[in-house]
Amino acid sequence: QVQLQESVGGSVQAGGSLRLSCTNSMHPHPYRMAWFRQTPEKEREGVASISPAGYTYYADSVKGRFTISRDNARNTLYLEMNNLKPEDTGMYYCAAVSPGSYNPYDGRLLLPETYKYFGQGTQVTVSS
Repeated sequence: QVQLQESVGGSVQAGGSLRLSCTNSMHPHPYRMAWFRQTPEKEREGVASISPAGYTYYADSVKGRFTISRDNARNTLYLEMNNLKPEDTGMYYCAAVSPGSYNPYDGRLLLPETYKYFGQGTQVTVSS
């Protein structure tokens, strides 16, 4: 059973930065991973995805501000968030899916149904 655990989030003012991390129990580590976020008013939305080899894909709303990365040796996924906006507020979840369980070319890399495993989530709050 794959277990994902996000780091504690935080509260920042608009324009500030935060870094999230997600440790996982997968070894070896061929899983595609991603970050999602959700608010009570909105459905869970994909923020960024990264392949086992490090190829990245971002939602338009975070391009140029967020960076997803991974350290497979440390079994850790990261999300560096800069120039944060109030609309970035939400519960952030890391997610994973095993190779062979998804199609990397079907345009669904930021849809929650593509991923099998999710962490418990961590709150990020951005104030104006």
